[in-house]
Amino acid sequence: RKRDVMQNIMQILESVQLKWELFQSWTDFSRLHLSNKLAIFGIGYNTRWKEDIRYHYAEISSQVPLGKRLREYFNSEKPEGRVIMTRVQKMNWKNVYYKFLEITISEARCLELHMEIDWIPIAHSKPIGGNVVQYLLPGGIPKSPGLYAIGYEECHEKPPSPLPEHRAPDSGTDTPGELEVPSLQASLRVDMESARIIYCYLGIAEVRTLQQCLFLHFQANTKTFSKDWVGINAFLSQNCVVEPGVSPKSIYIKFVEVERDFLSAGSLVECLEKAIGYPLKFNN
Repeated sequence: RKRDVMQNIMQILESVQLKWELFQSWTDFSRLHLSNKLAIFGIGYNTRWKEDIRYHYAEISSQVPLGKRLREYFNSEKPEGRVIMTRVQKMNWKNVYYKFLEITISEARCLELHMEIDWIPIAHSKPIGGNVVQYLLPGGIPKSPGLYAIGYEECHEKPPSPLPEHRAPDSGTDTPGELEVPSLQASLRVDMESARIIYCYLGIAEVRTLQQCLFLHFQANTKTFSKDWVGINAFLSQNCVVEPGVSPKSIYIKFVEVERDFLSAGSLVECLEKAIGYPLKFNN
């Protein structure tokens, strides 16, 4: 999982097209503009043989200010710094570089929501009155401000793999019927890849609590309380109307508590879209 997180952070850094800065001396990082910022950062290197800069490491510095964290990577007395300095001294590497993107506390929590918090499946009732199911929200949703995401499960169907036709042992005659005919079931078999959960909405519980917001999405009648919710609430209520024998789409939620004062800072929807690599369908 740690490897996946690092890979994801590199993708974010690449998607915002930051330039690599050459590391010259660690006093670079005591400069005021780095000293108290939170950021996503990467450390890179090149060699005498290959100028291209490659990643050594990437992380979200959300607990420790960026300047302090970077100094640990360029201080040979720290374990992180020792690795880097040794590689330069042994001429494994030529130069060392860094790049960073400043983030707000709310954006750091949004990335934590994506990378560290697991999805919770939403159960639903048996159909009532023929073809309508109701969502059953889990207990334990905090009565506090924060961020929440709603997603649905998408199953990818792989085309059936062509089955090889085996010839029967050659008896010297080519008569029809020597080819094994694949059974109908086998030829119609569709492999379901493991389903993935698609994010479709990021909510900010700032005026209401996480519990109130999620209740209003899942339990309220079709009256929508906010114009930003028209799309997501219509999707959730349409998903409750089911054909006989057909299950509704599986819906999931995840949430993280964030202090109310921090929630108005940053560009949270764009931050999450960069991290997941696709647009959120119901965030206008």
